[in-house]
Amino acid sequence: MSVRDRVARHRLAMRERGFRQIQMWVPDARTEEFKREARRQAMAVAAADRAGDDQDFVEQISEDWPE
Repeated sequence: MSVRDRVARHRLAMRERGFRQIQMWVPDARTEEFKREARRQAMAVAAADRAGDDQDFVEQISEDWPE
């Protein structure tokens, strides 16, 4: 059985179980921009452990991510 046939059977079985296939776009974790943003957020989480105000933490990590 070919890969195409196996994939088709799997997709059919999933549809029969009530699922539907979707396509999602996510940030490319291989880019330098993503790595910088991940580091910034990790640093914000680490700093939040030392901070007393949760709102400061929320504002630090809630900056807009460019689309």
